[in-house]
Amino acid sequence: MREDVVQFAVEGHLGIVTLNRPEVMNALNYATLVRLGEIVDALKLRRDIRAVIFTGRGKAFCVGADLKERRTLTEQEVRRNVLKIRDVFTAIERLPQPTIAVMHGYAFGGGFELALACDFRFASEETVMGLTETSLAIIPGAGGTQRLPRLIGPMRAKELIFTARKITAKEAYDLGILTGVAADPFAAARKLAEEIAQNGPLAVTQAKFAIDRGLGVDIQTGLEIESKAYEVLIPTKDRVEALQAFAEKRKPVFRGE
Repeated sequence: MREDVVQFAVEGHLGIVTLNRPEVMNALNYATLVRLGEIVDALKLRRDIRAVIFTGRGKAFCVGADLKERRTLTEQEVRRNVLKIRDVFTAIERLPQPTIAVMHGYAFGGGFELALACDFRFASEETVMGLTETSLAIIPGAGGTQRLPRLIGPMRAKELIFTARKITAKEAYDLGILTGVAADPFAAARKLAEEIAQNGPLAVTQAKFAIDRGLGVDIQTGLEIESKAYEVLIPTKDRVEALQAFAEKRKPVFRGE
């Protein structure tokens, strides 16, 4: 397996995950999914990384499943691939760090689903995206039928999924899918990541946990989740540092402790 099919780099407190199969527009074959999963599993333990950007090398973010590989697979192998992509994208969604997808060129099928698994999404002005699976006689199998309706509502999501429609970055922004559209979406994502990284990393992690877990329950249960997330932060050194820095009129130095 080529380990460079997905590349990982760290810049300060920012982790950068790059799909690296530009010759096939970063299509996701099984080896790529395995490598992506390994990187995501390692990220869970990286307290020094306070935000993660997912992007793709070359002319496309990701065009989804590698259809050339898919044609060679048995039905059992197809089931294996679908289970793998679903598990990996769920792991991305559950990363403790905030995640940002940076899209350009094309983001179709599983590529779009990868972006939907992230907390934020930026795209270049020329980006075209969509859940195109029904045009291939299948359905989105990596969370698209669940995440898109929660993001933009069931009626709009059904329209996009049932028609396999491809939409522009502006249309996606107007629907509430994108955080922003920019000439340089990576720079926009980095700016957001830097804003996040200035704050208490444990607080950001617990805020993400409370929001994500609270969305799937009634508000009373959500408030209980929030309360428990707050309790985790009370004994931390970062909370004490924030109060000390306020008293001393200086910028706090957070260490994730």
